[in-house]
Order: sequence, then C-alpha cells, then structure tokens
Amino acid sequence: MSHSEVTDEFILPKEAAESHVVSEKTHDHAAPHDYLSAVENGEDVPVPPNPLQRWVLTLERQAGVEARGIERVPESLRAKKTTLMDYVQMCLIWFSANLTANNLMVGLLGPLLFGLGLTDGMLLGTFGSLLGSAGAGYISTFGPISGNRTLVSRTFALTEYATNTRLQVIARYTMGWWPSRLCVLLNIVIMLGYGLIDILIAGQILSAVNGGGLTVIVGVIVAAIISLVIVVFGIRVFHTYERYAFLPQLIVLFILVGVAGPYFDTSSSTVGDSEVKAADRMSFFFLCVSGPLAWSPAAADFYVYFPPDAKRWKVFLSTTIGLGLSCVMANVLGVGIASGVPLKPEWNDAYQVSTGALFVQCFQPLGTFGHFCSVIMALGLIANNVPGTYSAALSFQLLGRWLMAIPRLFWTFVGVIIYTVCACAGRNKLYEVFQNFLALMGYWTAIWVAITLEEEFIFRRRRGGYNWEVWNDPKKLPIGLAALVAFCVGWVGAVLGMWQTYFTGPLARQVGDGIDLGMPVAASWGALTYPPLRWLELKYFGR
Repeated sequence: MSHSEVTDEFILPKEAAESHVVSEKTHDHAAPHDYLSAVENGEDVPVPPNPLQRWVLTLERQAGVEARGIERVPESLRAKKTTLMDYVQMCLIWFSANLTANNLMVGLLGPLLFGLGLTDGMLLGTFGSLLGSAGAGYISTFGPISGNRTLVSRTFALTEYATNTRLQVIARYTMGWWPSRLCVLLNIVIMLGYGLIDILIAGQILSAVNGGGLTVIVGVIVAAIISLVIVVFGIRVFHTYERYAFLPQLIVLFILVGVAGPYFDTSSSTVGDSEVKAADRMSFFFLCVSGPLAWSPAAADFYVYFPPDAKRWKVFLSTTIGLGLSCVMANVLGVGIASGVPLKPEWNDAYQVSTGALFVQCFQPLGTFGHFCSVIMALGLIANNVPGTYSAALSFQLLGRWLMAIPRLFWTFVGVIIYTVCACAGRNKLYEVFQNFLALMGYWTAIWVAITLEEEFIFRRRRGGYNWEVWNDPKKLPIGLAALVAFCVGWVGAVLGMWQTYFTGPLARQVGDGIDLGMPVAASWGALTYPPLRWLELKYFGR
C-alpha cells in the first residue's frame, strides 16, 4: 500500500474504500468504540499501517481498549439520529465530573482566602460557575457536528474511509498553522494540572481517614491507578462510568450538608471597607468562572461519537446545565463549610493539616460511616480526573505527526506518570498551587474563547462559514498574526491585572488590598485587539 493510499485514520485501501458498503444497522449506545461499532454495524475493519496502531487495535478487539486517538470519527460509526438520552448523557458527563471535592475547594477560597460572608460567597460562586460553564458549553457544540476533538475540526473526503483525511486543529482557523500549537500545549498543562489537584486531594482524604497510617503519597498513587485503568479503556468505559458516577457523590454531599450544615455561619459577612469588599468579591467571582471555563479546550472531546444532527443549542444547554449545576452545588457547599471553620476548633485544626483532613472532619460525627463517606468523596475525584487525563492524551498527539503516530494509550500513561510525580512532590503546597493554577488557566481560556466567538460570528458567517476543505493547506489558512498578537496582548492584560501570591500587577494594586482583574482584562484586551487586526489580515492576505 502506497503512502498516498493511507491516512491517519484506520482505513481500507483505496479500491476497497470505493466499494465499501456501510450496513444499515446502527449501534444503540451513545459513545461506542470504533472497532466495536464497526463490528456491530456489520462492517469490515480496516488495518492501520502503523504497527503500534495495529497493536492497539488488537487490544481493542480482545479487551475493549479504545484504539482511536485524535482521528475524526466518521458518520458511519455514529448513530443516525440524536435522541433525548444523548442530550441527557451529555449533561450527566459534566454533572458527574464536577460534583467533586476539588470544586468544594473553590468554595472554600471564598471565606478563607477572600474573607467573604456566606451570602456573598454563595451568590458569587453560583453566577461565576454559570458564566464559566457557558463558555465551555459553546466550545462543546463543535463535537457532534464535526466528529473531531475540541482542538480538531471537521474534514471532508470522498468516502467515509477515503484518503487525505487528517486531523485539523480548530485554532488553525484563528491562530494559523504554527501558533495554534500554543493552545495545545496550554491545554495539556490544564488537564495535567487538574489531574495533580484531583489525586492530591484524594490522597489527603484517604490519608486522613486512615489517621495518617496511610501516607498521602500512597493515597495519591491509589487514585492515579484507578484513573489510569478507566482512561486506558477509553470513551465507552468513560461514558458509562460518568453516567452513574454522580449518584454516590450526590448522596454523600447531601449527607455532608446534613451533618455539617448546622455549623455554617449564616450570619457571617464580608470583611473590610467598601473598596476591599468590592475587590475581594470580584476576585472570587472570576476565580469561580475559571473553574468550569478551564474545561473549554476539552469540551468537545467527549461528544465526537454523538450523531452529527445534534442541535447546537441543545448541546450548549446540556453542557452548561450539567457543568454549571454541579459546580454551583459544590461551590456553595464549600463556601458553607469554610464559613464554619473559624467557629469550630475541630474544623480549624483539621484545615491546618490539609483540605482533605477538613472534609474528613466534617463527617466525624457519623463515626465509621463518616469515614466511609469520606472514602466515597475521595474516589469521586476520579470522575473529575478521567476526562482531563483522556483529553491530555489526545492533546499530546496534536503536537506533531510523529507524536500522533504513537497511540493514545501510550500518552495516557505518560500523562498519569507526570501528574502523579508532581502531586507527590507538591503534596504540601496544594492550597497555593490550586489557587494560582486555576486563575492562570482562566486567563488564557478566556482569551481563546473570546477570539473564537469573534472569528465565527463576525468573520466566518459573513464569508459563508468555515471552509473545512483547506484545513491542511497553510497557504489558505489564516496567517495567524491577528490571533497571535491578540493572544499576546490579552496575556499582557492578564499580567497587569493579576493578583497572585508570586506577583501583583499594577492594575491589581489599584483597588483595595489587591484585586484579580486578570481574566476580564485579558479577555477584553484580546477581544478588542482581534477584530481590527483580523480585518487587516483579510484585507492584505485574503485569508
């Protein structure tokens, strides 16, 4: 088989592809594997030329390990029509993945870091979470219509298994050929950062339940191994797991409300003068926006097997509701717990040990059953870790053709090893790492979502939409200078407006004791810079 007769997908030879007949049978589940779907549809399974991919395909055949990486999912391997349950599944993915202890930790930051009262913290956490979820909801709509991952756009071919079908990064249509890889690198940082935080909190909880006999490092490794097993098997196991993972978490969090709720300080108020209060409220609001918004670069990764006729507005609502509702519930509960820490010595003592120890102490009145609930909470963090690890493995493949040739399975192991080692090394710095990491990720995702919105609704609609056929032609894609300059300008704004433990920008110093304006300044500066530069780019380069 010549090189011209193969693609980056699992395909047939050209002659076979032309005569390939797709069965009228369709699968009846929302998120299948390629190989399993092909068998169920009565199709012949093509043999990939890459020996590593052939080995992974054998694993899929024998053990159900997903072989597909970033390659586009052809429509023949997806259901023909979107059902109500498909939209419910979209909602449940995000609800399960974010009804977890790491989002409780976001709520803790309101009273404990910013000195907010209960009412202020809960209101700001609610609206901040919903706004961030809407950003991720918009990006997620590209999944079903394209069959490609978040950073991959739709390509066209003569047949479902024809030649010349390759990956395409969505960011290329704004940032051009090379600058778009910056988004891929940043997405890897986000997803591995979430992995670090998730398994570290899980390790803290498991260690606290054991009374310190089980070290945090051992707890971290246990959480990492369980996450690895689920991600290795891929999208079908991932979807099935997330469909039900919210149930024990929801029960445990309701129990937590019952046992810890009486100690919430409902009379607490935000401390400081009017200027300090305004600064702290805004800082916490945008921190709550950052949490769900950081999912944007991965938001479509989990929808590529859904039918292409899915309505964009329904996909948007499903994602926003599932992600927003779970983050709101977790953030509000975290604010409540934090409000009680200064008043309850046992909670304060536990908090000085670790965040995980604080959660375990909240369950302490229930005795052994409370320890059981704590373990469930720790294992629930795996639901948050699985999507991030899955997306990070795909992003590694996007960095280059040689990396793409290495199966997703291998990159899954690489990602898990990286964040496990980092979690063990930084186990005593969780609070500081979490605060700074979350804010920084919100800065760049806000810029990226803003210019993506502008590209689609200001420029692409006037020019007839996206021309996906030029995805692999650098001479027809945007130069990328407009988006790159806007991105850099946005980052300058982020630096000037940030308020972090390691640096306070000059804009941030102007209000109260400091205000984190990094996200709104970054997004607005990027959004204001992009349209005129993009117009000039189109005028002088025509693309």
